Amino acid sequence: MAEQASPAVRFRQALERPELLQIPGGFSPLIARMLESLGFEAFFMAGSQTTAHVYALPDIGLIGMREMIEAAQRITAVSDIPVLMDGDTGYGNVLNVHRTVRECAQAGVACISLEDQEAPKRSGTSAGRRCIPEDEALGKIRAAVAARDGIGSDMLICARTDLIGSEGGSYEAALDRSIKFVEQGGADLVWINTVETREQMREACERIPAPVIPHYGGGPPGPSTEEMRELGAAAMLFPGMIGNVGMQAMWEFLNDFKERGVEAQRDWGLRTRESKWGAVDYRRLLKPSPDEIQAIEADFLPQELQRDYEHTWGHGTQV
Repeated sequence: MAEQASPAVRFRQALERPELLQIPGGFSPLIARMLESLGFEAFFMAGSQTTAHVYALPDIGLIGMREMIEAAQRITAVSDIPVLMDGDTGYGNVLNVHRTVRECAQAGVACISLEDQEAPKRSGTSAGRRCIPEDEALGKIRAAVAARDGIGSDMLICARTDLIGSEGGSYEAALDRSIKFVEQGGADLVWINTVETREQMREACERIPAPVIPHYGGGPPGPSTEEMRELGAAAMLFPGMIGNVGMQAMWEFLNDFKERGVEAQRDWGLRTRESKWGAVDYRRLLKPSPDEIQAIEADFLPQELQRDYEHTWGHGTQV
């Protein structure tokens, strides 16, 4: 049997295909397992989502490298889906970037994104952003590439610019910096954030000499998947989509449960069972799964210590 390519190689191959790579964002191993089971080819471990859903903190640089690395390790330990990890600013200057990249590579991350914001950072879609000077930003990307190459890793380096919409920033400056990130910094791909028009997106994808993730920040409606492909984007990120949908579902159910009690729970269970996709059984997404657990016990436990799963009580997932 042929050995499967590494997550980083598969991520690079997906970026280089003509088809648009859609990358949902989230924060947990269970989300990664769900995406993997559905055939998605990459997972964005978003800093904003990890900060909010794991720590209930705002995305203003309050969690650090170790917390994000540990979150990534929990994902790569149970899933082979390529992980694009939000590396924020690299958590400091070039020295911090150097260590962050090495730690990410050793954690099994397929790609790390490093942004040019001033620390402490702000969410990439929030007001109040400031960016560091170009020469400092380029130095951080070079340090990232050197750290990666120094340990013989195939992890990709994604250079991200937040100049558009930042203090004193502009699209023209962001485009110029993005080109330099590749030509002078050695970045493997570029994430140009909050691009305001479709024509800017097209120009960025044409002029930046690497795969481009042009994150739209203009007025509604945003580009469709087909438009993004036609504009030349290599990938489309959905950083908060899963968390937002999940939070809204929990919010609506809990309000309903507060009003109606167990009847709300019964109605929700009926709704999930009638879904065209069926009710999700989270236990089947766990690693090891119930079937794998039983197989391991059958193979390695003495017969007298094996459990009776057939004649003891158990039930399916209930909502």
